[in-house]
Amino acid sequence: MKSQIFATAALAMMMSSAFAQHGKYVGGDISDLLLYEQHNSPYLDANGVKINDLVTWLTDECGWNTFRVRLFVNPNGRTNDNKNVDPSVAQDIEYVKTLGKRIKEAGANFVLDFHYSDTWVDAEHIQAPKAWENMSVKEKSTQISTYTKDCLDELIKSGAKPDMVQVGNEIMYGFMGIKVAPYETSGCDWDGFLSVLKSGCDAVREACPDAKIIVHTDRPSNRDYANYWYGKLDAAGVDYDIIGLSYYPFWHGTLNDLKNGLDNLKTAFPNKAVQIVETGYYFQYWPTSGINYNTQGTWPASIAGQYDFVSDLIKTLADYEQVEGLYYWCPEDAGNGDDTDWKTSSGTVMTGWTNRGLWDPNTSSTGHKINSCASGNVPMLMKNFLGKNGGQSIAQIVTENIDTPQFNLFGQRKINPRKGEIYIQNGKKVIK
Repeated sequence: MKSQIFATAALAMMMSSAFAQHGKYVGGDISDLLLYEQHNSPYLDANGVKINDLVTWLTDECGWNTFRVRLFVNPNGRTNDNKNVDPSVAQDIEYVKTLGKRIKEAGANFVLDFHYSDTWVDAEHIQAPKAWENMSVKEKSTQISTYTKDCLDELIKSGAKPDMVQVGNEIMYGFMGIKVAPYETSGCDWDGFLSVLKSGCDAVREACPDAKIIVHTDRPSNRDYANYWYGKLDAAGVDYDIIGLSYYPFWHGTLNDLKNGLDNLKTAFPNKAVQIVETGYYFQYWPTSGINYNTQGTWPASIAGQYDFVSDLIKTLADYEQVEGLYYWCPEDAGNGDDTDWKTSSGTVMTGWTNRGLWDPNTSSTGHKINSCASGNVPMLMKNFLGKNGGQSIAQIVTENIDTPQFNLFGQRKINPRKGEIYIQNGKKVIK
């Protein structure tokens, strides 16, 4: 009986991976989840029932098949910049091994987001880890290769093998302390940047050859920026698979602006898949500063507005076959944790509320209830991104014997598949 249960569980995990391998990826960046769990923050569903494990709930109940987790080199070695007091910068390799293993055990895909820094790297912050900051470009190229392979080796050994790997986070303006820009400007070092980036990508190919490689930028609607920047990568022979984009309408414009960018990528880089690796929207407290576009006329800063934004985004992306992934950023955000004083940063999960998560951050006696409006809630809604063929159950998989042609999940021709093997024939998933 135990062997039968094990076989069924293993099959479920294989099928979850099979859906995404030949379909689409939907989910979220849940990098802060362990922190919220450490601070006793229970999550509740729309009926107020406690969710025992958020990863399996999102997978089993909502159809999410992919989760993203960031990785910092040494969070304790952060330099004195304006973000070094952020308690949510805690994701070292041990943290990521723990969460990554949970993701894989839930039968979902794991996206590893290398920041190659001790703290946040994004469009405004490109610092190298403190221990690497005085290295030459040649030394950084060697270091990123060694570090990448070592981390991947540890993750694989711990049962947390990534399915996709981001080599850097929002790196349009550089990373590892090496500055670039969408156009040549003073202080840029394209040769150095490309050398280090290539070393990182090559290290992923060597250590984890089955993983897809993502290169992640922001500014998703700017055609000229994309063509110049990704054109530089192509000319240098950078080996990657997926263009990863951040899209937040309050920073990046309307859905028409996004469509403008996606139309361009479809034409300019037809061989690259595209994923929206970060998105989100305010459900309360619209900020008074730090935004570029006030989109409240389209989507109010409310739970219903948040839902409508995601719904409209999914409808927009449905026109683009090239777009294969959609991840909500920090859906688990629930304020500062239930056992801390929100007025202080000591021991909290965040120093301030982002107000873009999918659970009510206001502490209650029972836990944080999922944001839910008359139309539903965002985690359930996001399954629509998978399309009519997404989110199939095992019972829907065709279990027929067909001679040829047949392919395994890596696209290799299989003339005589073994019994129980999953393969693809005429666009259908088949169990021999």
